[in-house]
Amino acid sequence: MAWENFGNAYTIDERAGLDASGNIIAWEHESWTPSLGNRPGPATPGNVVTGMLIGFPPAPFAPGLAQPPRAYNNGSNGIPSYVAGRVGGVDGGTGTVKSERVLVHNVRSPFFTGPLRSPARLQNTFAHESFMDELAARVRADPVEYRLRHLHHERVIGVLKAAAKAANWETRPSPRPGNPETGVVTGRGVACVAYEGDNGYTGIVVEVEVNQDTGEVTVKRLWVGIDAGPISNPDGLRNQAEGGALQGMSRALGEEVTWDEQKVTSVDWSSYHSLPLGFDIPKIECMLVNRPDENATGAGETSITVIAAAIGNAIFDATGVRLRQIPFTVESVKQALKTRASRI
Repeated sequence: MAWENFGNAYTIDERAGLDASGNIIAWEHESWTPSLGNRPGPATPGNVVTGMLIGFPPAPFAPGLAQPPRAYNNGSNGIPSYVAGRVGGVDGGTGTVKSERVLVHNVRSPFFTGPLRSPARLQNTFAHESFMDELAARVRADPVEYRLRHLHHERVIGVLKAAAKAANWETRPSPRPGNPETGVVTGRGVACVAYEGDNGYTGIVVEVEVNQDTGEVTVKRLWVGIDAGPISNPDGLRNQAEGGALQGMSRALGEEVTWDEQKVTSVDWSSYHSLPLGFDIPKIECMLVNRPDENATGAGETSITVIAAAIGNAIFDATGVRLRQIPFTVESVKQALKTRASRI
């Protein structure tokens, strides 16, 4: 796998302003992402390495100019679910925060890039939902209640409430009080999303165990609320939610492109760490929200979009350590816990 198109890397800054009551009154999102190539097609065979090697150039790199939008479009989930998305005097978003700014910087990549499942949506939502958890912790608010406080859209609220209810959510701030700083500790985390703005809705609660001596993170339980409009095949929808959550878990805990000073080193299934055969599957419960009067939406990429943030938030709840980069490998978790210890 040394010469494939890789999923886009992102560096993301989130900034917010709070009022005296802890409510969000302003939110800024700014991101940087490299790209080269994309999906191949009849007109763009050079968008993958093999096409380029036989003489076809990749699609020209042409980032757009930064300018005010003419219409609301959240196709990349770059816009947080908690802002109003006001364009031309009309609110297109799912949140209540009216002072908002979203700016994306596209730069040319030295590596070929392309769509890895839920392209850009997973990265942006990881930043939004981790930051939302940080804001809730800052004002000592319960993470579910704090999200509901800044949402107005019935369908996002519905899946978040469905997951929290099924998980028997304990209302309190994070991190969990009384957890020791050695040994195995447990925590729970939450995340939600309006996928691409209006193309599916998911809320998720995750329960994890963190071995603070080794850095190992084990996902024990998942509660997934999903709304994809009218349900015609419950088993199919449940399979989509479960499969997306497990693939997201794989990306959150292990999948990573690595390299040394000369070459890419994650070249096969022993060096690119996806979930192995025979891994301990967490218990997954799916709450299917039926909307027979709504249009059908996507379902396959909603749960994968929120799982990394929910796991990160659960690790914070268990340990008090905030991880801002995925994957959460044993080494990175152990190093973060060591840094925590050095500050005490």
